Amino acid sequence: MNVEVVAKYLSTLPEEDDHPYRTGPWRPQTTEWDAVDLRVVEGEIPGDLDGVYLRNTENPLHPAFKTYHPFDGDGMLHIVGFRDGKAFYRNRFIPTDGFLAEQEAGGPLWPGIAEPVELARRDYGWGARTLMKDASSTDVTVHRGVALTSFYQCGDLYRIDPYTGDALGKADFAGGFPTDLGVSAHPKVDGTTGELLFFNYGKQAPYMHYGVVDERDALVHYVDVELPGPRLPHDMAFTENYVILNDFPLFWDAEMLKHNAHIPRLHRDLPSRFGILPRRGGSGEIRWFEAATTYVLHFTNAFEEGDEIVLDGFFQGTPEPTDAGTADGMDPRWQRFFRYLSLDGMQTRLHRWRFNLSTGQTHEEQLSDSLTEFGMINPSYAAKDYRYTYAATGKPGWFLFDGLVRHDLHTGSEQRYAFADGVYGSETAMAPRIGSTGEDDGYLVTITTDMTADASYCLVFDAAGLADGPVCKLQLPERVSSGTHSTWAPGSELRRWRD
Repeated sequence: MNVEVVAKYLSTLPEEDDHPYRTGPWRPQTTEWDAVDLRVVEGEIPGDLDGVYLRNTENPLHPAFKTYHPFDGDGMLHIVGFRDGKAFYRNRFIPTDGFLAEQEAGGPLWPGIAEPVELARRDYGWGARTLMKDASSTDVTVHRGVALTSFYQCGDLYRIDPYTGDALGKADFAGGFPTDLGVSAHPKVDGTTGELLFFNYGKQAPYMHYGVVDERDALVHYVDVELPGPRLPHDMAFTENYVILNDFPLFWDAEMLKHNAHIPRLHRDLPSRFGILPRRGGSGEIRWFEAATTYVLHFTNAFEEGDEIVLDGFFQGTPEPTDAGTADGMDPRWQRFFRYLSLDGMQTRLHRWRFNLSTGQTHEEQLSDSLTEFGMINPSYAAKDYRYTYAATGKPGWFLFDGLVRHDLHTGSEQRYAFADGVYGSETAMAPRIGSTGEDDGYLVTITTDMTADASYCLVFDAAGLADGPVCKLQLPERVSSGTHSTWAPGSELRRWRD
């Protein structure tokens, strides 16, 4: 393995840090690396694996004013590329406006999600609640051969070269970017049409918007989505002809919001609502369907079946956990604070909703008893009837992934792989092999944080044989901070990949 240090950054975090999500598996990095010819620890790199695995990560350089939340950290993009039976790794901080301003100031300038907005040391900011740092640390997708990083409470989209990690500036949408609210995390790319579908949300009516960016990167559709008040949507889904938005009953307490305090509450007397809109439809064409009260962080896929829209995602049985959780080794005060993060705390299970466009009725069912989340599918099957979801299991009480599950939606069977004790994974992307002929004809790629070995590895699994363990294990230059959202971009969709 040939390794080069690209840059080192100064951190102002306390040397004796005791925060559970800035230490241990979440210990942030301060070094950017380039590494080629990664060392194969086990197995061999598949010759028909061609493209890049991208993972976004919260990676703080500065402390919070009072209370750090793991979603507050600066964005860092990790890249593992595969080509001709070899692999490389790069990681880069995402140079957002907020990141650069705090680097210049040498400390924090904006409050995090668990802090009052009045603490901001600048009179401007980003995010649905305003006066937050635009960390762009939540999600990553690839549109027109360029990686786009995004922030869960809306902001600018940052363009990154998915091969080199070089910053390419902000998304502009041919002058149509919605600068007032920006774009939420989890915009969707339709590989068939080349379109980017997105939403945003805020505290002013109509409270949500939906937009379409075409294959030439121009904003061609942008409409209001009227909601009863400020909401906290996190994801969306799409089919061949429709987009599915949501209005879940977990949102900021209205009385507290009058005092500019952003405290989420579950409104148990309200149903979940799903808004279905033609992909180029107007505001008046949206149809709302009611369902059981819950909150959903992530959907896996949606498709059309006759008169019905079928939507799959992770239903939370306990959207507002009341107990402190069961996080071994965590200070009880932190357990109470972070009880919304663990999969066992929220009781997340794969779920299916069916919305009948003829009758207006909703039918829903639980698809699995297993507690999983952060599901990924073969990207070639987005908006199509599909069979497999590859999801993560969680360490009890913690925001850490301790294994993988392959859900077979046709038979209900599951394949499982558990990481060793002290090893934690990332959202696992599905990478179809070159010339693949089936939905599970490809590989699963993830990055692990190994506390026992004080190292990180990239693992590659055969998607059809997850339970058999990884077919390849590659060592990275250093132990990387635990992280979540990822994507896969095949080499055929990347500019100058073969150059």
